[in-house]
Amino acid sequence: MGKVALITGITGQDGSYLAEFLLSKGYQVYGLVRRSSSANFERIGHLEDRIELLSGDLHDQNSLLSVLKQTQPDEVYNLAAQSFVPTSWRQPVLTGEVTALGVTRMLEAIRVVDPRVRFYQASSSEMFGMVRESPQKESTPFYPRSPYGVAKLYGHWITVNYRESYNLFSCSGILYNHESPRRGIEFVTRKVTYAAARIKLGLQEKLPMGNLDAERDWGFAGDYVQAMWLMLQQDEPRDYVISTRISHTVRYLLEVAFGCLDMDYQKYVVMAPELLRPAEVHHLVGDCSKAERELGWKPVMSFERLIQWMVEEDLARLRNGFTSPFAEKMLR
Repeated sequence: MGKVALITGITGQDGSYLAEFLLSKGYQVYGLVRRSSSANFERIGHLEDRIELLSGDLHDQNSLLSVLKQTQPDEVYNLAAQSFVPTSWRQPVLTGEVTALGVTRMLEAIRVVDPRVRFYQASSSEMFGMVRESPQKESTPFYPRSPYGVAKLYGHWITVNYRESYNLFSCSGILYNHESPRRGIEFVTRKVTYAAARIKLGLQEKLPMGNLDAERDWGFAGDYVQAMWLMLQQDEPRDYVISTRISHTVRYLLEVAFGCLDMDYQKYVVMAPELLRPAEVHHLVGDCSKAERELGWKPVMSFERLIQWMVEEDLARLRNGFTSPFAEKMLR
């Protein structure tokens, strides 16, 4: 019989790709979902007859204890979070409750129910923030520049603490930005590809943007979930930077996305000062050599191919009548 995995955040981009990957490995997959009047199961709709969804919440310790007892997982992947940086400025306390304290609640539940469970925590390159060195590696000092980055750093260190204090197999993947056609439209890559497709079809005229000079290390989410799994297959729990080693500016992202549609982004992009962060993170690029060496992992899809795919998918969706009132409001 195959292993059992519990995924929090299964309805998100990473959760859907991870569920697919684990199913291909013969796992029995459970997903933790919150009760919500606006729950979106679009990303896992094609998997619903192969996975089991259970009600629970990272705010609620008892629900985590109950789900762990019910599922008896071999592995827990904690992908749930308030993960949008701008929202973390508007809702810093909520971000801390979910993205930081939620990790503690899950670790404590594992410690109580079955300390043999292997635990993966989704850490973030945003923890490096105002970077102390480039490229960043596992030993680079952290300097988060948003409530989201601070909350992720708490989650990262509490994972280390439970590993060292209780001998849990708990580890963190310090993942750099990773994208796909399943990315939420509020994130900059999907915001750009969706807007470029709308402009191409005459559904929109302009695209408001913030800092075009910010640099990010962008990879493909489908590649990155394989690294998550590999971390939990090792003899010893360790933390790893997962990245591509290549950074690009938001300006280049615009150039590639609009270029796929034979358009010049400069004709359509307008600067919107309200989209600038209170504290900017200017340059992130990761050194994934430890993951390559110890996990045998490396990224496969190039940035340019990834953005082209996202543009093509958004163009196809729009031609098939897809609409997103949230996105259209955001893109005005």
